[in-house]
Amino acid sequence: MTFLDRVHGVVAYPRRVRVLAEHAARLIPRDAHVLDVGTGDGMLAATLANCRPDIRIEGCDVLVRDNTSHPVAAFDGRVIPRAADSVDVVTFFDVLHHADDPLALLCEGTRVARSYVLLKDHLRDVRYAAWILRFMDAVGNRRHGVALPHNYWSTPEWLAAFADLRLDRVIWQVGGLGIYPWPASLVFGRNFHVLALLNVRKSA
Repeated sequence: MTFLDRVHGVVAYPRRVRVLAEHAARLIPRDAHVLDVGTGDGMLAATLANCRPDIRIEGCDVLVRDNTSHPVAAFDGRVIPRAADSVDVVTFFDVLHHADDPLALLCEGTRVARSYVLLKDHLRDVRYAAWILRFMDAVGNRRHGVALPHNYWSTPEWLAAFADLRLDRVIWQVGGLGIYPWPASLVFGRNFHVLALLNVRKSA
């Protein structure tokens, strides 16, 4: 483990979990059944469950680790092992850019969710964004064996995907989101991050 890995694990990661759980807690409807796709070590799901004891949250991931903070079911990264409309909300916290086909996985989330998809991901809207995002992904994920295909989308690509999948933006919040403390926020915060709550329009 490198020095950067240690700093990330002790300082950045706990803050990220807390902040994203707080964002999710204010957006997820009361008494919702939630599926957290790409839940990792389950810490975020566990923190969210503590913040919102009214919700029921399950997690699934491609890599099921030995010790997790919340139960994690295995899936293949392509087909979510749930029936259509089987949960109220599907969450993707920094997951879609790790998928070989982000659009297909987002489509799966849309299939499974009855009401909403909640996601936090990255924006590649400036030329140097990909370099910054690659660095952040390497520090946060490489030591865990997480796939790093670097499939970062620009804002137009996100909006095109939402249109294709009949997803309506309820919340579209761009910015650092409070994930990084100062001075790291000056480099890694900025407009590289987006939080979106999306209403799922089901076909009649």
